[in-house]
Amino acid sequence: MRNLSLSSRLALLFAGCTAVVSLTAGVLFNRASEAHFVELDQQLLNSKLPGLRQALQGLETQTGLPAHLAALQQALRHQPDLALRIQGADGQTWFDSEPGLPSPSHNHDLDTLHRQGADFRSLSVALSPSADSPRLTLLLDITHHQHFLQRMQRLIWLTVGLSALATALLGAWAARSGLRPLRRMSEVAAEVSARSLTLRLPRSQMPAELAELAQTFNAMLERLDDAFQRLSAFSADIAHELRTPLSNLLTHTQVTLTRPRSLEEYRETLHGNLEELQWMAQLVNDMLYLAKADHGLLMPNREPLSMADETDALLEFFAPLAEDAGVRMAREGDASLSGDRGMLRRALSNLLDNALRFTPANGEIRVAIRQAEHQLTMLIENSGEGIDAAVLPRLFDRFYRADPARREGTSEHAGLGLAITQSIIRAHGGSIRCESAPGWTRFVIELPSSE
Repeated sequence: MRNLSLSSRLALLFAGCTAVVSLTAGVLFNRASEAHFVELDQQLLNSKLPGLRQALQGLETQTGLPAHLAALQQALRHQPDLALRIQGADGQTWFDSEPGLPSPSHNHDLDTLHRQGADFRSLSVALSPSADSPRLTLLLDITHHQHFLQRMQRLIWLTVGLSALATALLGAWAARSGLRPLRRMSEVAAEVSARSLTLRLPRSQMPAELAELAQTFNAMLERLDDAFQRLSAFSADIAHELRTPLSNLLTHTQVTLTRPRSLEEYRETLHGNLEELQWMAQLVNDMLYLAKADHGLLMPNREPLSMADETDALLEFFAPLAEDAGVRMAREGDASLSGDRGMLRRALSNLLDNALRFTPANGEIRVAIRQAEHQLTMLIENSGEGIDAAVLPRLFDRFYRADPARREGTSEHAGLGLAITQSIIRAHGGSIRCESAPGWTRFVIELPSSE
C-alpha cells in the first residue's frame, strides 16, 4: 500500500466507499423486500381463513369431515398454490390437500418451510376457540417470491461490483485530473536549477487547496533566487577584491627577483607584501565572521554595559584622528544594555570610522543615547554631504561602496564594515537603518534594553 500512487489510493478509496454504500443499500432493499413479501403472504393467508372456517363450521371430530369436504374443496379450488392440512387436537392428520408437504416447527404464527427446491409459507391456527378444536395449517407456495429475491441478490452483487469498478476508473481519472497541479509543481521543481530560478507556479490556475502551497513554493524559489544572486555577487566581489592585492604581490615579487638587490630593498619589498597579506587576512577573517552571522553562529556574551562608557572610550580612541581632521565629536545621554562588549564596540567603531571619513573639516559627529521602555536607541550622526536615497537600501550590502569611483583592492575599507555592524546588531536582537538628507547622515540603532 505504501508503494501505491496517490491517484491509485484515491481510486481504491472511492471504489471501497461506493461498494460499501451500494452493498448497504442493496442489503436494506433486500430485507425490505423480504419483509414486504412476508406481509403480503400473511395478508393472503389471513384472507382465506374466514372462507375455510365457514366451510368447516361445526366440525369437531374426524368422522364429521366428509360432510364438509365438498365445501372445503370449493374453497380451495380458487387458490391452486394454497394447501390445507387439518389436524386434531391430538396431532393426528384428518385431511391433507397436498400430502408430502413439510410440517411447521410450531403451531402458531407464520413459518417458512423448504422442500426439494420449493419454499412455503405456513400459518397454523385453531378452527374454533374451544380447547379441543382441530387445527388448520395453511401452506402457501412462495417459490416464485424466493426466486425473485435470489435474482435481486445476484443483481445487488453485480451492481456492487460494477459500481466499484466504474467508481475506481472514474476515481482514478478524477484523481489524476485533480492532481495535475501537483504534477505541474513536480515538473517545475525538476526544472529548477542554478540557471532557472526564475520559474514560478501559475497561482491563478491552481485550485484553492493548492493556491497557498503554490504561493509558498514560489516564495521559496524567490528566496533561493535571491540567495543565489547574493552568493554569485558575493563570489564575484571576493574575486574582485582579492585580484588587485594578489596582482600587486606577484608584480612586486617578480620585479624584485629580476636582478640582485640590496638588503634594504628586499626588506622594503617584504614590508609592502606584508601589508597586502595582512589586508587579505583581515578580509578573510571578516568573511568568516559574516558567514557565522549568516548561519546564526554569532552568540553574544551577555554582560551589563553602560553605553555611555563604551561610547566615551571609542570617542577617546578616535579623538586624535578627529583633531587632525578638524572634526568635533560629542556624546549625550546614557542607557544600560546587556550585550557583548567586544562585538558592540566593533559595531560602533565601524560607524564612527565611517562618520569620521565622510565628515568635512569643521564638521561635527554627535552620538545620542536614548532609553525607552524595553528599548535602547542610539543615533550616530555626522555633518557633510548626504547619501542618495537610491543608495540607502544597498548601504549594508557586502563590498558595496557608495563612492562610484571605487578603489579596487585597497588595503582599507573593503566595504564590509556596515555588513558586519548589521550582523552584530541583529545578533543582539536589534535593528539598524540609515537616514540621510543634504547636510547630514544618521545611523539609527535600536536594541532591546536590559531594563
